[in-house]
Amino acid sequence: MLVSRAPRAAIVVASAALLLATSACGSGRPEEATTDTQVRLYGTDGNMANSFAEKLEDRASLVNGMKGTMPMTPLQESFKERLRKVDPKLNDYTYAAETYDAMVISALAAQLAGTTEPTQIAKQIVGVTNGGQRCEDPVECLRLARAGQDIEYRGVSVIRSGFTDAGEPSTASYATVHFNHEELDDGKTEFVGAGSESAASSKTPPTAKKQRAGEKAKDGPLVFGGLLPKTGDLSLLYASMGAAATLATREINAAGGVLGKPAVWIEGDDGTNPEVAKATVASHVRRGVHVIIGAGGSGITRAVLPDVVAAGRVLFSPSNTDAGLSKVDDNGLYFRTAPPDTLQGRALADVILRDGPHKIAIVARKDSYGEGLQENVRAELERVGFGSDQVKLLTYEPPADAEAPPVDFSAGAKEIKDYGANAVLIIGFAESAHVITALADAGVKIRH
Repeated sequence: MLVSRAPRAAIVVASAALLLATSACGSGRPEEATTDTQVRLYGTDGNMANSFAEKLEDRASLVNGMKGTMPMTPLQESFKERLRKVDPKLNDYTYAAETYDAMVISALAAQLAGTTEPTQIAKQIVGVTNGGQRCEDPVECLRLARAGQDIEYRGVSVIRSGFTDAGEPSTASYATVHFNHEELDDGKTEFVGAGSESAASSKTPPTAKKQRAGEKAKDGPLVFGGLLPKTGDLSLLYASMGAAATLATREINAAGGVLGKPAVWIEGDDGTNPEVAKATVASHVRRGVHVIIGAGGSGITRAVLPDVVAAGRVLFSPSNTDAGLSKVDDNGLYFRTAPPDTLQGRALADVILRDGPHKIAIVARKDSYGEGLQENVRAELERVGFGSDQVKLLTYEPPADAEAPPVDFSAGAKEIKDYGANAVLIIGFAESAHVITALADAGVKIRH
């Protein structure tokens, strides 16, 4: 899953860095493993956010020196300023770009379809990002769509190329981010591209419906429903996603709305919990929501997608990265602006390899997101020559809900210390803070 920050750092080429790292790993002179080895921590989009450090409370300094990757696009300052007008306290932009684009793309698809009927909207979504007249903001794009013009949307996160036939990005931008002084250091952020423009769909969408001047659709306004993590282990990402959803609604309506009517945004919580999410989906269906924005976590999406499909609604996630969702049975109703972890796995392996580790422990929350990304990273490490004795895989059960006891990773932490790892990748959400404290309590020397 996913902070779009200031573009002050260099663009790096993953393949070149990977080659250099591989050469270092294959030099034949690795540092000998000892129980006193210093360990570098690495994270992913679920925990590399300013609010993650707050989860460690008085032990927040443990994250200093931690590195990680996330789907991230260099944001223009004007976009961040508009987000801060929605939420003046905002200091993270995690998945804000992806949330904004998911809603704008959906609005354009409804306008081109000439209806708010979800299955008709779904048929236009991939085409909105491929072929046609290029446009970059709701004002211009909606103007073209009202005229019945095929469009190629390039927004905040959808930049290089459009969606694949599976309804997800064909290319992506990732960033390497660093914790320093208990917060992310913008000055150290580096960006790397992944994916291939040739993977973008070339299918022709249905013919666009032209809207006559002053004409309003016979059906009701386009209604968006949130299925975002206001509570639960992913709630540290909600502020930016919620602000982006509000901003998108405002700017769509300032551009004249959809089919002559203002779009509607109804907030909703996925709770990072299947039961909470299912209840929210049921509420949205009763309230006539056409497009559901979410869920936050890939595992939550897997839990609710059958309900969404049965109700004939669109589910459009800004933050799902589970690669398995590319082939999920969705009846053509599931989309995402976040790229699959087949792309992030290589970028994350590259970041780790640059530091020349000889033994790597990969700790993942036990769900489709954690175990899926864990396997992608393991495969990338194996591809560049790491043997099975150099990579250790561990998982932990995430808490079932807010009332459940915190993660107990004491046994796993001791196992990592005895293994002599000098790199530990932690794939998780807010609950993974307990993995870090367990490592420190076990006597693992964390490199800052």
